[in-house]
Amino acid sequence: MSSLRFVALSTLAMLIAACSDASSRSPAASTGPLDDRSQAGDAAQASDRGDGDARVVRMRDACDPATFDAALHDPNACTGNGHVTFDRFIAELTKTQQAPQWRFDPAVVELDPHRALFAVNRGGEVHTFTRVAKFGGGIVPLLNNLSGNATPAPECLALESDDFVAPGGTYTAELSTDRLQHFQCCIHPWMRADVRMR
Repeated sequence: MSSLRFVALSTLAMLIAACSDASSRSPAASTGPLDDRSQAGDAAQASDRGDGDARVVRMRDACDPATFDAALHDPNACTGNGHVTFDRFIAELTKTQQAPQWRFDPAVVELDPHRALFAVNRGGEVHTFTRVAKFGGGIVPLLNNLSGNATPAPECLALESDDFVAPGGTYTAELSTDRLQHFQCCIHPWMRADVRMR
């Protein structure tokens, strides 16, 4: 095994262990005005249908459970049904500084000030939807380096356990009054979205 692959596996294994522990305590974080997760889920589903006062950003990935779980020595590293193997994921990052199937959808959101914004994890891995002043790296040095984001966004270094969104979980975004706001995943830092307030 090459030293780069060993470092990759070790770093990601530690991250997944930490995220799995955090997500088991709080699988669907809610930091906004809603007082329970079922309401957040209902609002997110309403937005998916195009009604209600909420907007939804979907956190997507295509991790292959067998290869991610094996590479990270964690049977729950990937709980989805994606088709991108761990080796292909690392190869894509090495070549293009991103894994295109790991993304926020949509990447640009137009939002009225009175509307809520939810991030729903539709992937198989843990993600964050973190508002940052400026896009940067996240909490996994290897993924930062491979994606060309060597300097972590300061907000990613101050995460709390309820900032980690497990597969199927919903996160209520905390918005400011700024007309343009940036959000990124602090695990996969190329996953980014801009929110433009009208």
